[in-house]
Amino acid sequence: MELQSFAQASYENGYSRQEELTFRDCGPDKKVRISTLLGKMAIFGGFDYDARGLTHDRLLDMRMVFLFSRAAIRIHRRPEDREILKISTWEDGVRGAHMRRVYEMEDESGAVAVSAKSDWILVDPLSRRILRPSAFTARQLSPCPKEIDCPEPKKIRFPQGDAEERGVWTVPWSALDGNGHLFSGNYGDVVWDYLPPDLRERPVRDFAINYSKEATLGEPLRLLGFRETDQETERYWMEGIGAEGTCFLAEILFA
Repeated sequence: MELQSFAQASYENGYSRQEELTFRDCGPDKKVRISTLLGKMAIFGGFDYDARGLTHDRLLDMRMVFLFSRAAIRIHRRPEDREILKISTWEDGVRGAHMRRVYEMEDESGAVAVSAKSDWILVDPLSRRILRPSAFTARQLSPCPKEIDCPEPKKIRFPQGDAEERGVWTVPWSALDGNGHLFSGNYGDVVWDYLPPDLRERPVRDFAINYSKEATLGEPLRLLGFRETDQETERYWMEGIGAEGTCFLAEILFA
């Protein structure tokens, strides 16, 4: 069997790389997990900056780290186990306090299976103070050169009404990342583990999440849910509440 070499490329304000989805990336239906997509979004921002010499260690020396603030994902077709995707990411300028990054995940035919947008904040890792985007002088952030078919990341609001108690989840050691808090991708698994069972296998059209506070080792998160159904669509919101208030808020639009 001939082995395939996966390609990667660096652009003026972006980066792309082919990756094969594995069994671990997918759920029981052998299709990609939302947590995998969130994880790819976080990791590919790092790949892009690594290619430019702006490694995590160099940014730490500059007393700067990027933290995920908001994400929006649109699933045009949910990729499956062993599919090879070309994952591309571009910087997309600045909006207010956020530094923006967008993504496309194409299958081998060139069709876009997943598109996504994200907002990031710049933080001093020692003081934990949020920095203005203008403090980042390592490179100029320019807009993405193409249109991305995905909703904008937004401030999600939990609906008014009777919420359902979905349980309490405690952050384990295995879910932490190199910054010492719950890895951004793992929030997708928390949401799906605590969804009502009848929704776990439903096709997803759009997924959005706000990361409000860092969740750390041993922290219990109280999970609240809210379902909204009409004749054409079904939405579900989930909020994770820690000791200092809301940790995350997610919104799902089912297809």
